[in-house]
Amino acid sequence: MTDLFTLEAEVRTDLGKGASRRLRHANKVPAILYGEGQEPVSLTLEHKNVYRAQQEEAFYSHVLTVNIDGKPVECLLKDMQRHPFKQLVMHLDFLRIDATHAVHVNAPIHFLNEEEAEKKGGKIAHQINEIAISCLPANIPEFIEIDVAGLELGQTLHLSDVTLPKGVTSDELAKGEDHDQAVVSLNAPKGVSEETEAEEATE
Repeated sequence: MTDLFTLEAEVRTDLGKGASRRLRHANKVPAILYGEGQEPVSLTLEHKNVYRAQQEEAFYSHVLTVNIDGKPVECLLKDMQRHPFKQLVMHLDFLRIDATHAVHVNAPIHFLNEEEAEKKGGKIAHQINEIAISCLPANIPEFIEIDVAGLELGQTLHLSDVTLPKGVTSDELAKGEDHDQAVVSLNAPKGVSEETEAEEATE
């Protein structure tokens, strides 16, 4: 799978909507590389390689190597435009990275043991499916695992309950306690919660 994170690119000098349209007809993808105080560079990549790579979840948070006319540049994918109904990638935005500078990425969440939790009679509800994090490029996790087996009915896990890998911090928690987002809940069946509320009202 490693080769999926290395893409060959060429510098693009023919710019504009018409030029981009011609590239797509030739099974190419227009892209731009920017960041780290350097001038943006317009690029062209092979659509088949991009399309294959973007099917991998890790492609969106992994450090990528873009070989520009043979010169490797490490970067992150910051944006991707897809065709509204065709299986086409329309445009890519890449951000240059420096191994010594922290980056901001969204790491996908993998929820573990959901069936085990739901044996208690509830239903797992995902409040978010990725976590905004900051870390050095070398520490970017492919995903973050959250084991929900221990959830009790009516319980909700928040960002502060999630153990992040070493060297990784939550962007939201860095803003303060008010940003301690709900991540996942084990909701009681609707009838059960209504009965509980009725009992509490009676008492």
